[in-house]
Amino acid sequence: MFLCKWEDLPDYMQNEQVRIYYDVLSKKKLSLFLKRITDIILSLLLIVVLAIPMVIIAVLIKCDSKGNIIFKQVRVTTYGRQFKILKFRTMVQNAENKGNLLTEANDSRITGIGGFLRKYRLDEFPQVFNVLVGDMSFVGTRPEVPKYVDMYTPDMYATLLTPAGITSMASISFKDNDELFTDPALVDKNYMEIILPQKMELNLDYYNKFNVLYDFKVMYKTVGGVLK
Repeated sequence: MFLCKWEDLPDYMQNEQVRIYYDVLSKKKLSLFLKRITDIILSLLLIVVLAIPMVIIAVLIKCDSKGNIIFKQVRVTTYGRQFKILKFRTMVQNAENKGNLLTEANDSRITGIGGFLRKYRLDEFPQVFNVLVGDMSFVGTRPEVPKYVDMYTPDMYATLLTPAGITSMASISFKDNDELFTDPALVDKNYMEIILPQKMELNLDYYNKFNVLYDFKVMYKTVGGVLK
């Protein structure tokens, strides 16, 4: 994973706020390279280790409710490129057409097995394949849908300098995000005006702290946070 030339960034990313973080990352090219190597090795190992658990989860999902086993949704990653994130389906089929894009507190669309999978983040397992092909990294800003990326402030676009991540300090701090959305009519407003700015502060601070060892620290905290 290498940082592209400044002039090759999308026009909307070439602003003063993004430049600050671009300059920080330009001094960490070796760490960016090692991050990608680590992602490849770790994702291959996890695909082997998680093969049987993923088969079991797939069977449980199929027995629990009608619909596809894997949920795919368009998200945004490095330099604004769109990709399809992979998750185990935890909601009823076509849930995105039956409510908000964000999950609400006590969301009726969540299936029986889905609640368990979401609680322990087991629904994220298929994203090891997203990591392997380079759409994501194990640590980085959680990928948003294009709708929310279109509403980013100039500094938020800096989070698109590196691949989207499965986990981050923001993910750990807001792991119970669903509980913050109790009024369906205000979900988008509260997310964009209250939650996302706080998460982005942590996501941008990650660039200042970033190195491979720090990534392992974040992954360790993620496991501890889920189990806790």
